[in-house]
Amino acid sequence: MIDFDKYYDQKELIKLTQDLIKIPSHKDVPNREKEVVDFIYRFCKENELEVELQDVDGARKNVLVYLRGTGNGKTLMFNGHTDTVPPYNMTIDPFKAEVKDGYIWGRGASDMKGPIASMLISMLAIKRSGIKLKGDIIFAGVLGEEEQSEGTEMLVKSGIKADGCIVGEPSNYEYAIGHRGLEWIEIKVKGKAAHGGVPNLGINAISKAAKLILKIEEEIYPKLKERFNEYMGPSVMNFGRIEGGSQPSTVADWCSIILDRRYIPGEDVESVFREYQDVIDALKEEDPDFDAELIRMEENFLTLDHLYLMTDPKDPIVLSTKNAIRKVTGREPEITRRRGWTDAALLSNFAKIPTVVTGPGNIAYSHTKDERVEIKHLIDYVDVYGKIAMEFCGVE
Repeated sequence: MIDFDKYYDQKELIKLTQDLIKIPSHKDVPNREKEVVDFIYRFCKENELEVELQDVDGARKNVLVYLRGTGNGKTLMFNGHTDTVPPYNMTIDPFKAEVKDGYIWGRGASDMKGPIASMLISMLAIKRSGIKLKGDIIFAGVLGEEEQSEGTEMLVKSGIKADGCIVGEPSNYEYAIGHRGLEWIEIKVKGKAAHGGVPNLGINAISKAAKLILKIEEEIYPKLKERFNEYMGPSVMNFGRIEGGSQPSTVADWCSIILDRRYIPGEDVESVFREYQDVIDALKEEDPDFDAELIRMEENFLTLDHLYLMTDPKDPIVLSTKNAIRKVTGREPEITRRRGWTDAALLSNFAKIPTVVTGPGNIAYSHTKDERVEIKHLIDYVDVYGKIAMEFCGVE
C-alpha cells in the first residue's frame, strides 16, 4: 500500500475544499451548480485528469472525471453531489470557508463539498504515485441531489457502468449498505364551505383531517413499529405539514396533510399507498361526509422511484470499504442505520451498481446553521478512498 500523503499537500486539500465551499450552488442561485462544476472541470484539466461534462438540464451539467486503469480490473465510481441546501439563517458566513478549531466552516462543508475534495485529491494522489490500477476510477459530480436527484438520474439513464460505487455522504468513519426508501404523500381532505354562524350547513375539512390523523396513528403506527431491517432500522412516517381553510368565519372546505414515509424491504410504493387508502376507505364507511384523496408528491423525485438501498454485505465493494476504514482508523467500522435517502439507491436499483455510502464529516453538521467538516476527516478519507480503489480495482 502506498503512503498517499506523500503525493499531495494537505494545504492543497484544504484549499480545494475552501474553493468549492466559496462557490454557492444551491437552488436559489442562477444556473444552480454551473459555477462549481466549471471550477471542478478547470481544476481537473489543470491537474491533467481526464474530465468531461454531461448535459442534464440546460446550463446545469454533471462533471465526470476518469482515472484509467489497464483494463484488467473492476471499475469503481465515486459519486458526490455538487449542489447544497440554501444557507437559510446560518450563524456563520456560509461562503467564507473559514478554517478554525480544526474545521472548515461553511455551507456544503460536510454535505458534500468536503467529500468531493477528498475524492478528487485521492484520485490525484494515485495518479501522481505512478501506480497503475487494473480497473478504472470514475468520479461523478452530480447535480440536484438536494432536490430531485436529476444528476444521478441522468447518470443512470446514460447507461453508466461500474462494478461498485462509493457515495461520499458524511459518515463519521461509519458506512451504510442500506437505507430506507422515501415517499412524500399529500392527503387532501375535502369539505363544504359555510358561514361560521351556521357551521352545521358545512362540512369541516379540518375536523375530518383530525379524525384521519388519529386513525392513521391508531391503525398504521403499530404496524410500522413491528417492521425493522437490520441494515436500515425501522419503517417510519412523519406528519410534516398541515394547512387548510380560508379564514376563521368560514367552515374549512379543504385541508391538506403532507407526510414523509420511509419504508424498508417487504414494503414498496404500492403497499405504502394501499395502507393509507385502506384507512381512508374505512373512514368513508364510518362517516358518509368524509372524503379524502391521496396524492403522490412529484417534488420528491423526477421519474425514478426513490427506493430503498440494500447492498449485499459480502459484495467486494463493501469488503473493500470495511478494510480501508479499518486500516486508516485502526478499528472495525460500524454500519450506520441513521442514514437518510441518498443517490446510492438510484445507482443500486436502476444502474445495478453495488453501492456503499461513506465519506468525511459528520451528518449531524449537514444542513445546519454552522455547518463544518473536520480537516482530519478530509485527510483520512483521501487515504480511505485510495485504499478502497487499490483493493477494489486491483494494482498491476
